Amino acid sequence: MEINNKVAVITGAASGIGRAVATDLARRKVRAIAMVDLTDKVDAVAAEVNAEAGGGIAVPFRGDATDERFRAKVFDTISAEHGLVSICVPAAGVTRDDLAVRIDKTSGKARIYPADLFRHVLEVNLVAPVYWALEMVARIAEDRNARGLKRWVPEERVQGTVVFIGSISSQGNKGQISYASTKAGLEGAAATLMKEAMYYGVRCGVIHPGFTDTPMVRALGEDYINKQVLPYTQLGRLIRPEEIADAICFMIANSAVSGELWADAGWHPPA
Repeated sequence: MEINNKVAVITGAASGIGRAVATDLARRKVRAIAMVDLTDKVDAVAAEVNAEAGGGIAVPFRGDATDERFRAKVFDTISAEHGLVSICVPAAGVTRDDLAVRIDKTSGKARIYPADLFRHVLEVNLVAPVYWALEMVARIAEDRNARGLKRWVPEERVQGTVVFIGSISSQGNKGQISYASTKAGLEGAAATLMKEAMYYGVRCGVIHPGFTDTPMVRALGEDYINKQVLPYTQLGRLIRPEEIADAICFMIANSAVSGELWADAGWHPPA
C-alpha cells in the first residue's frame, strides 16, 4: 500500500509512539493526518509536524478517544477536507499498574485489583482502538458501496490499513493484569477484523513494542527501568519511538506483512 498522498488518523498523537508515527508519515508525504489526543499539547505537536513537513499536513483534534461522537467528528472533518481515511493507527493508551492481589500488611486482608481501573484500561486500550479501526473500515465499505463495488479484488490494490499498538506485556507481565489483558485482546481483534475487513480491501495488524522511551515508560521510574527492564533487554537500552514508527510504516507499506510484528529489542521478562 502506498503511503504517499493517503489520509491517516492517529490517536495518542501528542507524544510517544503516536507522535513518532505522525512525524514519519509526514516525511513519507501523506496528504493529511488527523492527530488526536486528550491533551492540548496536540496543537503544538501538530504545528511542529507541519513546520518540518513544510505544509498543513497535520490537523490537531483534542478529545477523548473513547467518545463515540468525538470519533465520528474527527472522521467527518478530516474526510470532508482531505478525502477518505485509509490509514488508522490508534495509539492512545494508559496503564494503571498494580498487583492483581495484594495483602494489606496491617489488616492481613487481601486486596483485589479494582474493577473500575480494569474497565478504564479496557475502554482506552482495547475498546477504543477497535472502534477507531471499525470507523475507518465502515467508511471505506460505504464508499465502495456507493460506487457499486462489492468484494475487493487484488487488482484494486489495498484500500486501507490498520495497525494496532500491542505490547510485549501481552505475554504476561507482573503488575499489569489490566494492561496485559487489553494488549492480548488486540491480537484477537486484529485477527478477526482482518478476516472480515479484507472483503473491503482493508488489512489489520498488531505491532508489539518492547519498552520504548515514551512518557508512559518513563513514568515507571528510573529505578524500575534500570533494575527490571534494561538487564533483560538484549539491546541494552530503551527502544526509540522513531524505531517503532519506522516498523509501523513498514507494516503499512508492505502488504505481504500480516498478523503480528514483535519489536521487543530482545526483552525477556524474568520469571
